[in-house]
Parts: sequence; structure tokens; C-alpha cells
Amino acid sequence: MYVSVQFKLQLNGPDRKKLLELMRKQSSAIRSAYKLLKTKNSHNQIYQKLRQLFPDLPTKYIDSAIYKAKQYLTDKKVVFGSKALFEKLCKNRNKESKERQQLKRKWKEQRQGTLISVGSKADKGNRLMRFENINGELHLRITTGNREFIYAKVLREPSNEKDKWNTFLAMLWESSKSKVYFPYTVEIKLRDGEIYGSVSFEFPTPDIWLTKEYGVIAIDTNASPLHLALAEVSSDGNLLSYQTISLHEFMSYSKNRRDYEEWLLAHRIVETAKEKGKAIAIENLKKVNKGFRGNGKAKLRKRLHHWNFKSLLSKIERTAKLSGIEVIKVNPAFTSVIGALKYAPQLGIDKDIAGAYVIGRRALGFKEEIPENYLKLLSDREYLEYAIYTYEEKEKELKEQFKKETNKYKRNAINSELKQVQKAKDLLLEKLKSLQGELSPCEGAKGRNPKQGETKKVSQSAWQALKVAFVLPLLGKFFVRDFSPLKSVMIEGKWQRRISRLVPLEVGGTSQ
Repeated sequence: MYVSVQFKLQLNGPDRKKLLELMRKQSSAIRSAYKLLKTKNSHNQIYQKLRQLFPDLPTKYIDSAIYKAKQYLTDKKVVFGSKALFEKLCKNRNKESKERQQLKRKWKEQRQGTLISVGSKADKGNRLMRFENINGELHLRITTGNREFIYAKVLREPSNEKDKWNTFLAMLWESSKSKVYFPYTVEIKLRDGEIYGSVSFEFPTPDIWLTKEYGVIAIDTNASPLHLALAEVSSDGNLLSYQTISLHEFMSYSKNRRDYEEWLLAHRIVETAKEKGKAIAIENLKKVNKGFRGNGKAKLRKRLHHWNFKSLLSKIERTAKLSGIEVIKVNPAFTSVIGALKYAPQLGIDKDIAGAYVIGRRALGFKEEIPENYLKLLSDREYLEYAIYTYEEKEKELKEQFKKETNKYKRNAINSELKQVQKAKDLLLEKLKSLQGELSPCEGAKGRNPKQGETKKVSQSAWQALKVAFVLPLLGKFFVRDFSPLKSVMIEGKWQRRISRLVPLEVGGTSQ
């Protein structure tokens, strides 16, 4: 299946003038080729006559002119420059009118503003108009004759993750590495003074040969710090290896340079998947919360506004599929929480690596059970009262800070944290009250026996309750990266010593 995608070109003044002259010559060659085709001349005859008529036009452009002229061969009369525009020009004979001048400009653009080059594998995709990367930016190298070239900057943004432009770029980067080229045809048009192009190529449908049957390379995206966490997960759900890839330098690049670096990184990850013999698992990101102005998190907000994880993941997906590697997209909900609470302390790994591990296990179809001692902790009334107390104390502290702070942005940050603390406290209060009606120690964490279709909701609620029960009461702060202290709680159930100095009185209150 052949597809065509559009783009826009940007040139400096002298190069633009050269290109317009080249377009005028080939447009004239196309019209001449059309007339010769109508009189039943052979391809070779037409080629020879066009070489005589246009000696300064590179021969490949003559071949492409004949190719384009054949597209116009129909039973109807062809008017180059648009029949509709020509008829309007004939009707409007007032040479001084702005309307006629605009019609004439558009007609001349369509009549003289075409340049086409048919590609081939032997010519590295296209001899006369070839896409090349220059300093991290995509350009179209256009041959003007006598081994001279002009370079036009390509302006194109993918409209969505399914945009075929992404596939074309992935094919370009792959061919530049492997030196196995694919043909693509480039056509340039002049419209309203701007220069646009289209590239036509055969859309690939490679067979998938590397599937999750052999395990996955799972990828977790993280904004603070800005990096990727990769986890190699075996088909039976075990963690085999892991690594992190910093993206901090990407923030200093221009948009085009960053786009180029993303493609390089996508190929690097795909090569890793090939070496490991694994499929790739990524998050199915629908929308990323980038915050709002005045929330007191200016650095993080700036980072998120200048970075697009969906763009990078889309490049990884396209590159992998072109290589015949299966890509599994999973719901990212609670993968970070589960990883931090369960696997970070259990395996002694970073919480982001643990999050990637959960993504990999989810892609392979594994369900995450809550450790038994975690369930017991959530059913311990004394511990929950202690946890609520810590949040009440933190709430008082933040309220005092808010009153004293005069900087409005810092006040917003404090207020944001205060709301999270209050939300966490309310969740634990609700959990504590629910214990009164529970029938078993573990039923509170798992919830009542869920109705059909409710399992996911109940499980996520339990993990969220665990998170707020741990972070401040056991780990000492609300924003945590080190979850290793939870190992003793998970394996041995040691949380009593944390609350031994406190004597709970009632829901929401303790005394020392």
C-alpha cells in the first residue's frame, strides 16, 4: 500500500529563487511531455526531445517529468494551472483589479510551481530530492544541476501517534543505519507563496517475529528526574536486568534536535530488545498532567511543558514494529505505586525501575497481589490511628507555614501539599471506620467481595490506602524515593515499633 504525507519547506532567499526557477523548468517539461504523449511518441523519443529542449535540467528530472505527464492522460482536455482558475481569468478582464491579480498568481503557481523526483533503492531512496539530517534537523537536499544542491529545512509535526509521518521517519533512520534503502517519491508544490511537499512511499506491514512469549523490555517514563527506567522481564515474570537512561540533556536541545535524538534513542532501545530477544512494553499514555501556572512547581511544570513522553514512546513503537517486534501498551494506573511499595523494598531496586517491572509484568498478564503483612497492617486499628495522627500533625504544620509565607507561589506549593495531606488523612479515616464492619483481618484491605467488574477498582483503592499509610507515618515524609525501609514491614511485619511511643485514644487522636 502506497501512502503520501505532506510537509512544508523553509528556504533562504537565494535558495528559494533557485528552487522556483527549477520548478518553472520542470513544469514546462511536464507540459511538453504531455503534448508529446498525446501524439503517441514513445518514452525514449520523448526523453530525447526533452533533453534537447531543456539541456540544463538534470536527466532524472526529465524522467520524472514524463512520469508526471502520464498522470494527466485522460479522455478530458487538460488545462495546466487549473481549468476553473483559467475560466475565471477569462471572465475577469479587468487587469487592474486585485481579484484578477490574485487569480493570475494562483494560476501561475499551479502551472509553473511543480517539481517531482521519482525515487529508487539504487539512489539511496531518491537521487535528486533526498532527506538528510543536518545537525539534528531534517532537511530535503534538492539537486539543482551540475552537482549543486540546495538544502530546505523540513517543517512537519506529527498530528498524532498514528500519523504515517512517524513511520516514514522511522524508515529513514533505519535505512541510514542499515544502509538498506527504500524508494520514495518527492513532489514539491508552490501554494500561496509557500512551498509545500509530499512524499509517497510503500507503507510497510512487517510480520511480527519477536513476541512477548519470550518476555519483555518494559519502559517507565519519569519526569522528576527526567529519565527512562527499563526493566527486562522474563516470560515467567522475573526481573532479569534493568537500566536507567537520563533525558536531562534533551531539555537543552532545540525542538528539531530533540526530535532527532529521540529517534536515535528509539533505535537504541529497539536494538536492546533485539539483543535480549524480548518484545517491548510501554505505558498507554492518554494525557499527561502538566500542572498549572502558580501551583508552586515551576521547574517541574516547565519540564513537562517542554517534554512530550508520548512523542518518544510513539517513536519507539514505530521503530519496533518496523523491526517486527511486538509492542504491548498497558494501562499505567498504579504501576508506580505498586512498584514502589512491593518490588522496590523486596528486590532492593529504585522505585522507577520497580515501576517499569510492574509494567512488564502487567504486559505479560500477571496480577499483583498485596503482600500478606501489608494487609495485616491495613487491618491494624492501632496503626491506622497512629498514621492518622501523623497526618494531622503534618496538616497543622503546613497550615502554620501557609499563614507565615508571603510569596504567593510558595503559598500555592504549600497549599497543594496540604490538600494531598488532607486527602490522605480522609482516606485513612474512611479505612479505619470501615474496620468496624469487617468480618476478617484481611477483608478491609481487599474490600468486600466485589461484584462482577469491580475487582480493579477495589484493588487500586487498596494500593492507594497502602501508599498513604506508609509514606508519612513509616517513611517520615510525603514525597519519597527510598522505599527500602518497607522490607522489614513486608517480610516480617515489623511496624509496631514505629508506634510504640504513641498510645491511641480514639479515631483521629492520640496522646504521648
